[in-house]
Amino acid sequence: MKLYDCKTAPSPRRVRIFAAEKNIQLETTQVDLASGEQFGAAFSEINPDCAVPVLELDDGTRITEVLAICQYLEEIQPEPALIGRTPETRAMAMMWAIKGEQQGFVAIQNAFRNSAKGLKGHALTGPVSFEQIPELVERGRIPDSAANLQRWHEAVSARPSAKA
Repeated sequence: MKLYDCKTAPSPRRVRIFAAEKNIQLETTQVDLASGEQFGAAFSEINPDCAVPVLELDDGTRITEVLAICQYLEEIQPEPALIGRTPETRAMAMMWAIKGEQQGFVAIQNAFRNSAKGLKGHALTGPVSFEQIPELVERGRIPDSAANLQRWHEAVSARPSAKA
């Protein structure tokens, strides 16, 4: 397996942390997002959405979404179970992962994509150009009063896998 990665990007970092928690070693190929490599012909053949991460299996199959990649890794190496052991606990884990993406990660992603100078003209992931929307920046800021979120972040950041 090979992970198309970018050390500075949050989405592939989620996959690296998940793999580290499961003690799965992944060969990686770095994609230089800062230079726009993801929009080039070579990488857009790998992922037409022009985004990382991409997990390429030995047979050439490519999985392009964080949750799908993590689900695949969970299936091929069930222990330690990170997504639950029963249908109920797996469903609850997936529900909270999706809620986290919809209600947190997407807003933060929009704040970054709509404020970063290097993403001018690329406010949305993908090959189509979209101008930045400054109003989305404010929506994605996390308030300092989010004590539980800060506590969680500190706890997760202290785990060895956070360095993956």
